[in-house]
Amino acid sequence: MIWWCKARAVPVLTAVLAGTFTLGLLVGDGELPVPALHGQAGHFLLAHVITLLPAVSLLYGLGRGDLRTEAVAGRFLRGLDAGLALTLAAAGATCGGLAYLAGQGALALVLARNIAGYLGLALLLHPVIGHRPTAAALATTPLLCSAAGWYPNAHPRPWAWPLHPAHSPVALATVALLLLAGTTCALLPRHPPIPLRLPTS
Repeated sequence: MIWWCKARAVPVLTAVLAGTFTLGLLVGDGELPVPALHGQAGHFLLAHVITLLPAVSLLYGLGRGDLRTEAVAGRFLRGLDAGLALTLAAAGATCGGLAYLAGQGALALVLARNIAGYLGLALLLHPVIGHRPTAAALATTPLLCSAAGWYPNAHPRPWAWPLHPAHSPVALATVALLLLAGTTCALLPRHPPIPLRLPTS
């Protein structure tokens, strides 16, 4: 267990989660200028980007392990990894709820929801494409949402869940579905990718 905590950089994850919430609440409603590719540009907050940090840090820890060794480990490491992501999501939800009750406004709930959503997306994609491509896919998600996720009346489209307000049931259901699908995918047995061999002349 100590080896797993070191490999997954659990202390770093804890610090990143706390730092993400602190920074998110400090920047508040600070906006980033992002042009709209479709529809009309809406409000794209800096907080929509920094909520990526816990998921990217989780992927960093997942990428430090050797899949061949972990596949034959005595402990159920896939379950530990999924549990770590769910614990981070639950800790984020707790922080968001406490910050909201302390008068920090609906932004605290948006931070918690988006952190959980990106964690679910990381769990979903990591077993399929690996940690580096997953991190790249996560990084493009808020940019894609900001550029093409708005209706002409400046309301977010249903699929652009990071842009939705805190009270949006669509965004909440999407995040719950991402966590459920990601946890299921993370628990499935997987094998190391087959190395690509180029023909030699």
